[in-house]
Amino acid sequence: MTASDRTLAVIGAGPAGLAAALTAADQGVRVTLLDSAAQAGGQFYRQPAVGLGARRPEVLHHAWGTWLKLRDRLAAHIAAGRITYLSDRHVWLVEQHLEPGEVRGGAGFTVHALLGPEQVEPEAVTAAAVLLATGGYEKVLPFPGWTLPGVVTAGGAQAMLKGGLVLPGRTVVVAGTGPLLMPVAVGLAAAGARIAAYVESARPASLVRQAPTFAANPAKVVEAVGYAARLIRHRGRVTVRHAVVEAHGADRVEAVTVAALDADGRLRPGSERRIACDTLAVGHGMLAHTDLAESLGCAIDATGDPFVVTDAEQRTSVDGVWAAGEATGIGGAVLALAEGEIAGYSIAARLRGVEPGEADRAAPARTRARLRKFFAAIDTACAPPAHWTEQVTDDTVVCRCEEVPAGAVREAVRDLGATDLRTVKLLTRAGMGWCQGRICAPGVAGVAGCAAGPAKRTFARPVPLAVLAQEPDGRS
Repeated sequence: MTASDRTLAVIGAGPAGLAAALTAADQGVRVTLLDSAAQAGGQFYRQPAVGLGARRPEVLHHAWGTWLKLRDRLAAHIAAGRITYLSDRHVWLVEQHLEPGEVRGGAGFTVHALLGPEQVEPEAVTAAAVLLATGGYEKVLPFPGWTLPGVVTAGGAQAMLKGGLVLPGRTVVVAGTGPLLMPVAVGLAAAGARIAAYVESARPASLVRQAPTFAANPAKVVEAVGYAARLIRHRGRVTVRHAVVEAHGADRVEAVTVAALDADGRLRPGSERRIACDTLAVGHGMLAHTDLAESLGCAIDATGDPFVVTDAEQRTSVDGVWAAGEATGIGGAVLALAEGEIAGYSIAARLRGVEPGEADRAAPARTRARLRKFFAAIDTACAPPAHWTEQVTDDTVVCRCEEVPAGAVREAVRDLGATDLRTVKLLTRAGMGWCQGRICAPGVAGVAGCAAGPAKRTFARPVPLAVLAQEPDGRS
């Protein structure tokens, strides 16, 4: 293989993609970095739009110094021609041109993307290797009133603040479970919102049981305590072992009802209380983006929430394809950076046809091992309430795209014999709309009482027929 054949396509310019691209470029690999956003950084380092002229964007961020170093290294590699950065590229398919066992050449893969905000202009990038740093997205479980205007995801509220410098509302309830909620609440409070309530459904006893794992990660503990202290300073009222039962309002959310949970995760009768608000920011954890990996045939672990299976070098089960960051399991920015760095070293070595050196990836490998254990403990302690589906009334819409109520899903199971998500989809149209089940699948599966499993989508995003009708060389 010649030097010109050592090419890598990195899909996603968040922490994992940036770390992999920069590490591989440091080792002499020519990298094409594709991302759907206008600026690099992903969701964690999301930047305000340039036109807003933000003077102090750092106040909205954690670990701003790390971002500055990544940004400067990326700029240097772009200026030197070692990295080609393509923003506003929405990747919908990765084609592999190699047969199993075939020697990898200069164009083993073609990455297909749609260009710009309209996402109708196609573009293709070829490379010898591919790194999937496709990130994750929020899991939101349905409840009565969750489709009201003013009910947003916790990450969506954070994205509005970081990217648009706007608040989703003035009086906010932040609810659900998981480590994302606290920085969202603190960010909104610091920007001027009143946090009417912070509602976490996890059991304090579950968190205490994970204390030894948490103690092995003192930086994370300090970070969490710092967020809690800042929220208290902003007079945010914290309530644990409670859940949102219903959102109320006519044209938009005006209040929410929360209730206490018993040891089994069921609502405690008589514990309901109503909280006035104009915004509910809600989230129940994160899900890995596995669409591209699935279409490539990469092994997916679907025993719980699906994620891409990788080895010690972040290689997937498909030759020439690596994965890093949230796609391999939800674990935050520091873990994503470590996995990206490991993948970068591995890709550079494998494209040279040699074994990667153990010393290069020793430090990030230790970080990876420590943080994977930490976030496994978080997943255990912050699982959604076991009986959350009991709160979902039959008239609650569970698939927003196709407006399918929970009652239709239950009827499909009870009266029509559906036992899996695909059959429920065929009988009710739940998951057949624009999102193709990306948002509603956990909710529909929960109401149906079956596993969500891998999505098995052909394309990672909707594609215009005109693009599919084009000849391979781009002609219509």
